[in-house]
Amino acid sequence: MSKPGRSMDWDGAVNAWHVAGGVYRMGRREWLTEAGWQQAYNAGIRTVLDLRNAAEARRRDTDPVVSRAALQGMAVVAAPTEEPGDPRLTAVTGPYLNDPAYYADNARIFPEKLVGVFQALAAAAGRGDVVLHCAAGRDRSGMVAAMVQDLAGDSDQDIAEGYRRAARGINERYRTHGPPHDRERYVEDAELEPLLEQRGLAVVDFVRTLDTRNFLLRNGLASHELEAVLSLCGAGVAR
Repeated sequence: MSKPGRSMDWDGAVNAWHVAGGVYRMGRREWLTEAGWQQAYNAGIRTVLDLRNAAEARRRDTDPVVSRAALQGMAVVAAPTEEPGDPRLTAVTGPYLNDPAYYADNARIFPEKLVGVFQALAAAAGRGDVVLHCAAGRDRSGMVAAMVQDLAGDSDQDIAEGYRRAARGINERYRTHGPPHDRERYVEDAELEPLLEQRGLAVVDFVRTLDTRNFLLRNGLASHELEAVLSLCGAGVAR
């Protein structure tokens, strides 16, 4: 099993990292090539958990062409973390979630959505490993990954660094390929590092205040589902 925090070099994958146990994260799945899908399969991935809204799940002209056969043996499961355009969230975050300071608002407004993500993780636990993704692989993925790390018993430092790695990863993508729209930009290191120091601490504050285990149980995750997730994310397993 990969060391947590390791970058995954599946061909075409952007911002792909090992989170904990059998859980991985990355940017949009449409970036993977056929070879990349085979590499992910060989690494043990059997479920792809898409945290995006339905309208985002589409191929772009610049994406590699991938046959259906390349995903054979993979289950792709939609598990969005929010309702798109809901004014309760956009009033706080703007057009989309892009700062860990707002993770708690997402959890407060859409607890059932986050429980749905973990129900999907529980259902996938018996099939093999799971890779979760959003668009950039930074914030929606970061929110769920931090909750997984919290359940896995990771330290504050590891949780903060999990976010920072992903934020640096997508920032590097913007440097080499350009941002996808004018609300994102490449950030130079002198500006980026102080920002990531602050945001990493915000991620830790989010999960420690949330108390992931009790949040999930209180909002409808069954005890047996929690046990399945704990097993998947390697809780209590020496690493």
